Amino acid sequence: MTKEINADQRSDRSEQIEQRYKNLEELRAKGINPYAERFKDIEPISGVKLDYSEARKSRVAGRIMAKREHGKSMFLDIKDFSGKIQIYFKKDIIGEEGFAAAKTLDIGDIIGVRGELFKTRTGEDTVQASGYKVLSKALIPLPEKWHGLKDVETRYRQRYVDLIVNDEARQKFRRRLELVASVRKQLAGKGFLEVETPMMHPIPGGAAGKPFKTHHEALDMPLYLRIAPEIYLKKLLVGGFEKVFEINRSFRNEGISTRHNPEFTMMEVYEAYSDCEGMMRLTEDLVRTAARDILGTEKFRYQDREIDLSVWKRVSFADLMEENFGIKVDDPAEEWLRKIKAKGVEIEGDKVSKTQIINIVGELVEPQAETHPVFVVDMFKEISPLAKEKKDMPGIADRFELYIGGMEIANAYSELNDPVDQKQRFEEQAKADPDAMVDHDFIRALEYGMPPAGGLGIGIDRLAMIFTDSASIREVILFPHMRPE
Repeated sequence: MTKEINADQRSDRSEQIEQRYKNLEELRAKGINPYAERFKDIEPISGVKLDYSEARKSRVAGRIMAKREHGKSMFLDIKDFSGKIQIYFKKDIIGEEGFAAAKTLDIGDIIGVRGELFKTRTGEDTVQASGYKVLSKALIPLPEKWHGLKDVETRYRQRYVDLIVNDEARQKFRRRLELVASVRKQLAGKGFLEVETPMMHPIPGGAAGKPFKTHHEALDMPLYLRIAPEIYLKKLLVGGFEKVFEINRSFRNEGISTRHNPEFTMMEVYEAYSDCEGMMRLTEDLVRTAARDILGTEKFRYQDREIDLSVWKRVSFADLMEENFGIKVDDPAEEWLRKIKAKGVEIEGDKVSKTQIINIVGELVEPQAETHPVFVVDMFKEISPLAKEKKDMPGIADRFELYIGGMEIANAYSELNDPVDQKQRFEEQAKADPDAMVDHDFIRALEYGMPPAGGLGIGIDRLAMIFTDSASIREVILFPHMRPE
């Protein structure tokens, strides 16, 4: 039964498309090219309001979302990015030829209309058209029940259609834009300079992750799409740029999930003479202010969970590892492995590095059920190769990860500025990971002297998920990566 209905739906759709092509030819036969016209001096629909003190004329343009014919008159609803308004076509006013052409208009067409505003008996602002132009003919009908589609992948693949008919989707992306604008405005107000750094790197670095690799033919050299902009931004600290940030696209050649996309947006901030504590204060300020700018409140719901940004907690990663697995930072890797296996965690082999062990069990101690933001502090040095070690706490990095709604949102630390220590850590990392490389140019930059600094990275996509109550990162990325159809 379902297959027969689907077949009928496909048949109906094909007939509609065929009819739209006929409407297109009919317009062209009347001397109207629906892709050649221009319509200037329009105003946003949201700004169109009737002023009773004097006659009010308007010029608007938008996509037809509804059409109702009544003999010698016709009502259309058109929508632009800002809102929707009703259009009234009357045969006596726009003429017989214009009205006949209007009858070939379809839902989805884009038109420009000029005319006088009036209110209907129901109080609806309406433009009584004195003239109009067809600006683009839609040849594929819009889905009637887009909200009811169960195949969300279709929404992601055809985001252009999703945005036309799904006001909720448009609102989410509007909020995302407001988030970026809020963060950018705040940082500029605090004296930070927005910079741009390369997206193609000779050495992958600045974060853990598998890079995308390409090749520059003229120079005959391998290049990597950036995993993170960190190294270049810290070189700017060396050069005297003391407060910098970049809202950047980064790339990791890894899997796709509800929280991961191969191409994503990060904001990284670096401040000379600051530290991990300074980055905590900055992070809280940025997130709380953005919430007030976008949502008008610091208390909201995310995935059926109350989130309260007025309270920020701290938990120690080192304490969690000891409480859950009996692991102490100065225990040898063999002891870590024995204790973790004793807790029932399956790990293959008897020769596993501390970094590998932390990557396996780290997620098991991440905050999940908190209703307040949580700073996870006292991260292990093994997973923090670019962070300073805490004073009087050997093996512990002066670093935090921020979790909101059970999801990691930000990462920050007191930046390592010791070139000897940094070189040693790079070399140790290269021994453990055959793909890791020693960045000699960065070491050289540190040898010129980098001021003590704090660095912060915030996942813009994930923070947008929190502020739009989205369960998947693909809901807040306009064109997420998808498998081929």
